[in-house]
Amino acid sequence: MRHCFLLCILSFFFLAPAIAQTALQTNRSELEKQREEIQREIQAVKESLDQTKKNRKESLGQLALLQRKLRLRESAIRNVNKQIDYIQSDIGESRAEITKLKKDLDTLKIQYEKSVIYAYKNRSNYDFLNFIFSASSFNDALKRVEYLKAYRIYREQQTNVIRNTQTLLQKKIGGLELSRKEKDEILEKQQKQKLELVEEKKEQDVVINKLRSREKELSAELNSKKKADNKLRASIKAAINREIRIARQKALEEERRLKAQQALALARNPPKNDVAATETAKAAEPTATRKSVFDATPGGEIISDNFEKNKGKLPWPIDKGNIKIHFGRYSIPGTKLNGNNPGLTMETEQGAAVKAIFDGEVVSVFDVEGQSNVLVRHGKYFSTYGNLSTSSVSKGQKLRAGDVLGKAGSNSDGNGEIEFLLLQENKNLDPAIWIRNR
Repeated sequence: MRHCFLLCILSFFFLAPAIAQTALQTNRSELEKQREEIQREIQAVKESLDQTKKNRKESLGQLALLQRKLRLRESAIRNVNKQIDYIQSDIGESRAEITKLKKDLDTLKIQYEKSVIYAYKNRSNYDFLNFIFSASSFNDALKRVEYLKAYRIYREQQTNVIRNTQTLLQKKIGGLELSRKEKDEILEKQQKQKLELVEEKKEQDVVINKLRSREKELSAELNSKKKADNKLRASIKAAINREIRIARQKALEEERRLKAQQALALARNPPKNDVAATETAKAAEPTATRKSVFDATPGGEIISDNFEKNKGKLPWPIDKGNIKIHFGRYSIPGTKLNGNNPGLTMETEQGAAVKAIFDGEVVSVFDVEGQSNVLVRHGKYFSTYGNLSTSSVSKGQKLRAGDVLGKAGSNSDGNGEIEFLLLQENKNLDPAIWIRNR
């Protein structure tokens, strides 16, 4: 029994820390992956900033990139802080285990010392033989022989447990030293990230100050955008309302067709009793109103569902670029300028290909302020690609995700720029939630 107890203690010493360590390593491994991904994004933003710096004028696009880089840098610092917390937790657990192992080792040594003293006092062969031959029966003598063997094995096991505990203790002490070194390295990374954050904030302040000096010029640019946005919204609303009217007409015609079929079937096979007549009448009643009239069209509900299932995974409409102005209310730091963006204003290379984000049908190609705009329907959802220098699609054309719709137009800074809007019928949605994070 005592033998089993010792084995259980030893197993606990080795297995419990190993399980905890595995879980800890998994979490830290995930943090390291996140850190690498953040660093890749920061590098991509730096490369984009290098491109924008070729333009001597500071721009809203440059400011947006700097703000994104700051957000990424803050994420990197939070990531490092979490890594430090994990390492500190690991150090705390290691210290507790070392203290416990030392205490258990002392207990094992005391027990072993007692067994050695007892064996020394009863070391003569005569004492062992006397112990066996003084048995009351042959069976009792056999039991005493087995007891002596078990006692010898127990002492050997005590020695092994002490050695294994000493080995484990040394490993824990070595692991603690490694954790301390790792913590020092992570703290250096944390300090580096903080210094870079300070420098990047200074860089942002420089750009904000220069934009402030161009406030009148930026005000004219944003007023022009607001004017174009209002025209874009009006054109989109008119096109979607037209599609709603067409969809309702199709749904009404389908409902009439079904009623006519039911009436013909009823005339050919009249119900034989009142119960059958009631069931037939219920079947002939219009179905419950759907959430969207577009879901009543053939395949409409399926397209809408598929579009919804890809929320957060939809591709960007441009291969390269960044978000210059986000969806919704915005303000320009350091100025009194503000606005309300109906979608995402994306900056890219001039003349860059603009692509459909999902399968759909072109429902309208229209002009706003001399630039082409394409409206695509995906069930009850609509995506709009505005400020195109040219369009390469026509109304009624079926599209696949990735099909080129046209080329990006330009902005006052000489870069390519598009307006990307996403709607559920006439309700504007934030496209950033639906497209993949970069």
